[in-house]
Amino acid sequence: QVQLVESGGGLVQAGGSLRLSCAVSGSTFSTSAFGWYRRYPGKQREWVGTITTESTTTYTGSVKGRFTISRDNAKNTVTLQMNNLQPEDTAVYYCSSFTATRQYWGQGTQVTVSS
Repeated sequence: QVQLVESGGGLVQAGGSLRLSCAVSGSTFSTSAFGWYRRYPGKQREWVGTITTESTTTYTGSVKGRFTISRDNAKNTVTLQMNNLQPEDTAVYYCSSFTATRQYWGQGTQVTVSS
């Protein structure tokens, strides 16, 4: 079973940057795709972006040009680099892995952006 632990969240001012990391435990890292999601209080979790096993990335329109997802197969980590953060980016961010048959979730990390 895969276990994911997010880290790197915190409080920043608008225009600042944060780098979130997702540490993945298990033997399926190289054959898994990963996604980043975020949840606003009282709202449904929404998709932020994905990275495939071939390192192809896709992002939701609101973060294009600001967020970058990368993966390191040697270190079993997935990174979400967030630049030019805005107050509307405030949310709990989750890392998720998925294969053909299963999906796993991390515990989430809080990102708060002040104006």
